[in-house]
Amino acid sequence: MKNLTKVFSCALFFVFLSTNAQETVSTSTSSYNKAHSNKSIVNSTATSKNHQTLLAVMKAADLEDLLDHAGPFTVFAPSDLAFANLAGRSVEELLDPKNRKELRDLLTYHIVAGQITASKILKAMCRGEGKATFTTIQGGIITATMEGIDIILNDAFGNTATIVVADSKQRNGVIHEIDSVILPGKI
Repeated sequence: MKNLTKVFSCALFFVFLSTNAQETVSTSTSSYNKAHSNKSIVNSTATSKNHQTLLAVMKAADLEDLLDHAGPFTVFAPSDLAFANLAGRSVEELLDPKNRKELRDLLTYHIVAGQITASKILKAMCRGEGKATFTTIQGGIITATMEGIDIILNDAFGNTATIVVADSKQRNGVIHEIDSVILPGKI
């Protein structure tokens, strides 16, 4: 009976959250197109007014070709403001060619293989008793939890990022805009 109650509670929670998340996403302003796009992750990022730093990072880390042609991938995309608020390092310093490996580690920590929509994240949290973990292509672990109706991503150092715009579907994956940069290590 206890397990049945837990499953029923999770199901109700999921229905409530996915309904509210869809309403929140549909009323949010995003520089990405919400409808399924024929563009790649790179093309959509290039036309996004909030992700020019991310585009520069993709190019500097030599990941532009991968994110343009391969996939599917899920990209947790920090906005320009998120990069500007990165503690400890300036974006200009990170973009220096001598920091290419560190920059590549940082960007690949924001990418998960496969197309993971917000509803899939919520389902995984229901199965994981409120938590879901995802292995990035960098090899690190991102943990997703809920705070109210927001999906929160946590890195290994306790830093958090909130998905502010979910489910921008691209021909080679999905982009979720996040409000902070999550870190694969101390920088």
